[in-house]
Amino acid sequence: MGIFTRFKDIITANMNSMLDKAEDPEKMIKMMIREIEDTLVELKTSCAGAIASQKKVQRNLDNVRERLNQWNTRAELAVIKGRDDLAREALMEKKRFSGKIDILEEEFTQHGALVEQYQEEIRQLEDKLKTSREKQRMLVQRQIHARRKKQAGEDIRRMDNHETLARFDKMESRIEQMEAEADLVNYGVKSSLDEQFEEIIMDDDIEQELQRLKSARTKGDIRQD
Repeated sequence: MGIFTRFKDIITANMNSMLDKAEDPEKMIKMMIREIEDTLVELKTSCAGAIASQKKVQRNLDNVRERLNQWNTRAELAVIKGRDDLAREALMEKKRFSGKIDILEEEFTQHGALVEQYQEEIRQLEDKLKTSREKQRMLVQRQIHARRKKQAGEDIRRMDNHETLARFDKMESRIEQMEAEADLVNYGVKSSLDEQFEEIIMDDDIEQELQRLKSARTKGDIRQD
């Protein structure tokens, strides 16, 4: 598969659709990233080669133009010296180098267009690589979240099983038993403070009754048997 065909396949690929259909999206995105990286290396290598070739053509073009100028100068000199025969030969050489210049200029233009194409495709692939790596990061985060969610669900299920509930019921029954035993120990036993208040109340009742009797005797209301 040619480099340009691979580039086209990568750029036109629907990443989201491919990941949705993949059994292992993380593995798929890794393969896509590796493919993009490999293609980028090839593109950059090819681009460097095209640039080197263009520079070589430029050097050849400069040399040919210099030779053309030399034969043009010689033709002018031959005319000045009255050597039309030499002038004709010089002009023929000039024409030959002029043809080479046309060929080299066309070649230089083609190399330039190829370099521009490589550079544009490199830019697009680097954007695609950036997007793919971001997608990979999101997939990893989703997997981590999914694993944590699954673990939390398993922990909840373990908490909800009969054995766990039975342990809680047993613990609750034990606490209730301890509370009942504590109530039984304190049953019928009044605190010292309660007893003191009851004595005060009783003393007040007796004192009030005594005063009532005294008051009644004074008034002669009490009969003696």
